[in-house]
Amino acid sequence: MIDAQALTISLENSILDTIKVIDEGTTKIALVVDGKSIVGVVTDGDIRRHILKGNSLEEPVSKLVSKKPVTIKENTPKEEVLQMMKKFEVKHIPVVNDKDELIGLECLDLLFFTEKIDYPVVLMAGGLGTRLGELTKNKPKPLVELDTQPILEKIIEQFKNQGFWNFHISVNHMANQIIDYFGDGEKWGVKIQYLKEKEKLGTAGALSLLSKKANCPIIVMNADLLTSVKFKHFVDFHFEQDSFASMAVREYEFNVPFGVLNLEQENITNIQEKPSQKFFVNAGIYVLSPQVLDILEPGKHIDMTQLFSKLIEMKKKVVAFPIREYWLDIGQPKDLERAQTDVKKHF
Repeated sequence: MIDAQALTISLENSILDTIKVIDEGTTKIALVVDGKSIVGVVTDGDIRRHILKGNSLEEPVSKLVSKKPVTIKENTPKEEVLQMMKKFEVKHIPVVNDKDELIGLECLDLLFFTEKIDYPVVLMAGGLGTRLGELTKNKPKPLVELDTQPILEKIIEQFKNQGFWNFHISVNHMANQIIDYFGDGEKWGVKIQYLKEKEKLGTAGALSLLSKKANCPIIVMNADLLTSVKFKHFVDFHFEQDSFASMAVREYEFNVPFGVLNLEQENITNIQEKPSQKFFVNAGIYVLSPQVLDILEPGKHIDMTQLFSKLIEMKKKVVAFPIREYWLDIGQPKDLERAQTDVKKHF
């Protein structure tokens, strides 16, 4: 049982305050209390769905609390706890004392704790990286250094610190440099295999080179991203939404530098001066069900956006996972310069 004190948040606190509680813990939830009594549970997934609806994080957390959660008494046998989790389809159950005061939390992950996460991680490292100019003239972009470490090494360490160990790196441009640097991954305590593209296959086509079909979700990520995303949260969200393929997205705000007109034929009906537009954009991280591999044609070029469009046409369920953590696409020299500063703050 986990002590509840660090996981609690008052009904009057904001959703932004709740995010801090969730991020500082290991359970991906916050326990909402009124005095000493629990009135609700808010999960990481609840907050991401709130973001997708365009709602504010400054709203009170009470907006996310719909009903009082199922609870158990202190010293409830493990078998009974597991039965209740199965019955109510939950991974967490708050623990209360004889006065119905919150004292702790039981978690499915801790009841069946495993140190390693077996989901395969595919890192796309075959790009040319031409936008970084001279920096990638003699080395592949994933080996460009951030604070003395290659970008790709930083990414692998991020995954490893979260329990992931099974890596596949897609390589093409200057592939031998990447293979020589990382080898089989033993130095980092992980396993690394390589997907060697003889021709460029795109950000999804390289998955057709996997030697055997996975029996669990596959995480795919571009090898030029710097992020503090909790990857297991992403996988859990994929399962919670019963998704066939999930795409991490980032909110992007664009300020139009002109007055924008709304027209009905030639008549001006409204003028907005320099409006701000918000969009969700592809963040270059994906969770795919293993059945996605059956759709790919071996050796055929296809990018991830094309794959998702194809899945939508096939009426498969594809969902967006909003990133609220730190995220940066290292595409331009100015992005690399920013990353050099940010890596010391966030990693």
